Order: sequence, then structure tokens, then C-alpha cells
Amino acid sequence: MLKSFREVIEAAGKEDTKNLAISFPEKKDIDLLGKAAAIGLVRPCLIGDVKAIEGLIKGTSLASLEHKIIDEKNSDKALNMAIGLTREGGADMLMQGAVSHQALMDAVMDAKRGLGREKLVSCVSVFQLPKPKKLIFVTDIFINNRPNLAEKQFILEHAVRLAGILKIEAPKVAVLAAIEQVNLNIPSTLDAAILAKMSERKQFGKTIVEGPLDIDCALSKAAAERKGVKSAVTGAVDIYLAPEIDTGHLLAEALVFFGKMKTAVVVMGMKNPVILKLPFVLEEDRIVEIAMAVLMCQKGKNDA
Repeated sequence: MLKSFREVIEAAGKEDTKNLAISFPEKKDIDLLGKAAAIGLVRPCLIGDVKAIEGLIKGTSLASLEHKIIDEKNSDKALNMAIGLTREGGADMLMQGAVSHQALMDAVMDAKRGLGREKLVSCVSVFQLPKPKKLIFVTDIFINNRPNLAEKQFILEHAVRLAGILKIEAPKVAVLAAIEQVNLNIPSTLDAAILAKMSERKQFGKTIVEGPLDIDCALSKAAAERKGVKSAVTGAVDIYLAPEIDTGHLLAEALVFFGKMKTAVVVMGMKNPVILKLPFVLEEDRIVEIAMAVLMCQKGKNDA
């Protein structure tokens, strides 16, 4: 079981170096890729205006490390080229450069020219807890606005797959809702109860799913037992499954901005890892996202 971001980076460093494609990289991207290349995680392929890219690289650590530049002055063509290179095997992963989140997601989700593998793609925010020392997951935090039950099953399975990549073999899942009891007027509690019952029937393997749980029951076994909830999940949650994107995104941001926690974001459900550039992820932690993408590139691991 990997328990910290440092351990994730160390584990990725033991894998073969992967090829990473990025279109129109910015200065921060160049600095990050220099660090990732220096420890053997990736070989960057940078697509865009060659003179501008060379200017960004000059004087950085990447200048003396293995990399490739492809000249393409049109930003849309450069993005499509980076996606095509990844799709066709020339690169193992794709990283967001100077392109908006919406433009990137629209391009990678294109049915014919994108990287989508399944009907649904989800986004997991991984956090490093100081006490107890462990990694936890919050999902979905970026892509699915109001997922139905079937979509929540996909989102849950994606998070479980990511947990397996990080060597968490039997993750405990809290399906969050406003209250810890099933209420017919609150659909999220019904979805949570069904997912928990599916878990009882071993439909998620060794994963243990409990729900509905409000946040205090999820965090505290004592609070849960006081409310009549007895479960191996309460107080020991690995994965927090949010009822919809507002809850998931706000919870992730609150943990970062109020809780001062470190996070790294992972996209699941693609043919190849896609590394986003979300504003609440610290620059120093973006190398963890690259490291997780490297681990996902193990045979069969990126098939979320």
C-alpha cells in the first residue's frame, strides 16, 4: 500500500520512462517536465511554435535532458496532434498545456479522434493524510455534474481501480449523502443504499461500500455508532463518493484551501492517462500526477 506522495513518486521511478505529449506548453510546464524527466519518469514531446518552445526551454534543466519538439503554430492543430500521437502509441500520456479545460476535454472525448475508452470518464482527487499516514480519494470532482446510479457505479469502479494501482487492495468506500438514513425524498440516499447492497453481494470484489453516510459518520466511528451505524468503513474511509459534482468539487477545494492538504488529480476512463492542470493543485504536487500517470501505464492499468 502506497501511503504518501513520496512513495507514489518512488514507485513510478522504478517503472520504464514514459513518453509524454503536450501542446503549447507554458513556462511552468517546462519546469515541471524538467523535474519529471530528471528522475526518469517521462520523455517530453512538446508540440507548438518551435522558436517559442526553445525560448522557454533555454536555461532550464530540460535543455540538457532528452526531449522532442514538433513545430506546429496553430494551437488547435497542435492539440489534435498531441492527442493523435497518444492515441496511436507515439506517446503514453497526454498533459494539458496552454489550452482551456473545456477545449481539452471536448477534444479527448471526441468519439473518433479522442482518447475515451468507456461511456463515462471521471475525475478523482487524491489527498495525502498526515495522520493516519495514508492516501484518500474524493470523486467525482470535475466531470460528471449529476450522475445517476449507473454512472455512480462507473465512478466508484474507477476510484477502486485507482486504489488498486496505488496498492490499496480492499478499499473502504463512503457513499456520501446529507443524512445517514435512507429517505425516499433524497435520491442520493437511495443510490448510496443500492451501491452498499451491491457491495454486500461482492459486485465490487473486496471493496467494502457503506452508505448513505453523512460526513461525520464517514469520519468518525463514534459518531456513526451514536447514530446507530455500525460499519468497518466509518472512521477508516479510503474513498469518498460524492452525490454530485458540487459536493465533490467543493469538498476537494475545502480540503485544500481550508485544510491545507496536498492533492493530486487523476482522470479515469481514458485509453491513456490525461493530466489536467486544475488551479487548486499546487505546482509542487503536479509531479505526483505525472507519477500516477506512469503507474497507470503499466499493462492494463490505465483501462479504467
